[in-house]
Amino acid sequence: MASSNPNANANANPIFITADSIHALLSHRSLIRHFHSTLPALSSSVHTPLRHSHPLSAAASSSSLLLMPSWSSHPSLPYIGVKLVTHFPSNSSALNLPGVHAVFVLFSSLTGQPLATVDATVLTLYRTSCVSGLASKFLSRADSKVLVMVGSGSLAPHLIRAHLSARPGIERVIIWNRSPQKAAALAAKLSEDEGLKAVRFDSGEILDEIIGLGDIVSCATNSEEQLVRGEKLKAGAHLDLVGSFKETMRECDDAALGRAGRVFVDSPAAFVEAGELVGAAERGVAVERGGELGELAGGARAGRQSEEDVTVFKSVGSAVVDLLAAQLVYEEHVKRNGGSL
Repeated sequence: MASSNPNANANANPIFITADSIHALLSHRSLIRHFHSTLPALSSSVHTPLRHSHPLSAAASSSSLLLMPSWSSHPSLPYIGVKLVTHFPSNSSALNLPGVHAVFVLFSSLTGQPLATVDATVLTLYRTSCVSGLASKFLSRADSKVLVMVGSGSLAPHLIRAHLSARPGIERVIIWNRSPQKAAALAAKLSEDEGLKAVRFDSGEILDEIIGLGDIVSCATNSEEQLVRGEKLKAGAHLDLVGSFKETMRECDDAALGRAGRVFVDSPAAFVEAGELVGAAERGVAVERGGELGELAGGARAGRQSEEDVTVFKSVGSAVVDLLAAQLVYEEHVKRNGGSL
């Protein structure tokens, strides 16, 4: 938590916090812990208008510009933030570049002065994965041993590390991608990490054969096909859906939602943005709103109710966690560079 005057350096020039700096300032464990302690207390004080999403072309897979503003009325979070995001889905295949780029601009809500610009491409990878990690603490089984990672893009290694932070008993990670070579390459890269030597990393080519092995199944794709079939999920599995953020995108079928019954979300926007959830009732799927992440973290909503439950968490991105992640990065940067908070 910030002190009574977290903008003490507001008269200084705004700082730029680079990707390398973020890696030095954050860990998945520390950000999950920060979300756990702050979301229940502060989320109600953060004002988050619906994000603006502007298509930049008429093509079905068009590039887009997103603007996500937020500001807090709580004295422990005296900030205004705006995340600016570009989504160019063809980058990965055509240019070997990430499909998403972003910056986060942080202002003082006491004076309106700019405090920092943060590389939000990396910040978003941390915040998105740690949202899933925090949800996993309440929704996955405590004795989870196998994580199935569906997708091997830039978010996948962050999701893997976040789930490992939430469930340190995980012993095996199996990675699937439409390109088996990319899945195998990520598995090999993670296998070389000295900090992950206790975990076995594999890849697989047939998703239906892999899904049933997962105590946790985490999906981070841009798929418009239904990748995860509910009938393949094992009893007690936790399904973490991260990739879809518009109606045309779906990472699981209705059977997966039906087996869970309750769906937990990072934001109410999931029910009007995510293809898995939009129109579910009209398709005959009875989906109960299990609650939001802040309610789970604060104990206002119960998560997993039995060892046999199939649980589902769907995230679409939230300006609340953007602001909280930027808070932690900015305040850690100031502290480590001799500033006062």
